[in-house]
Amino acid sequence: MNIPAATKPAIWGAIGGAIVAIVIGFVWGGWVTGSTAAQMRAAGAEAAVVQAFTPLCVVKAEQEPEQIALLKEASRYQRDNFVVQAGWVDNVSEKYRSEVADACANSIVEGMQ
Repeated sequence: MNIPAATKPAIWGAIGGAIVAIVIGFVWGGWVTGSTAAQMRAAGAEAAVVQAFTPLCVVKAEQEPEQIALLKEASRYQRDNFVVQAGWVDNVSEKYRSEVADACANSIVEGMQ
């Protein structure tokens, strides 16, 4: 079988072009692997849960103004535990409870200054 002399450079050019396209796609094109896409999806779901439940927590907190005063006195690192113990995030799954409590405490303290 005789292969024309121009075929070998054409094959190497196609292989090189494919490699360059892959590199450009992953570096600048926004391509990601399946595991990275799964991580991004999980992070997006967590952010959506936090965003959805934080206003509900704030409403529960506003019904207890004396607790809000105590929350403001608590240190920044104890606020999420305070919110959990107050029961303002009881309706949130255990998986997301800490993040929602932290966002709720921040919203309450920053919103009432």
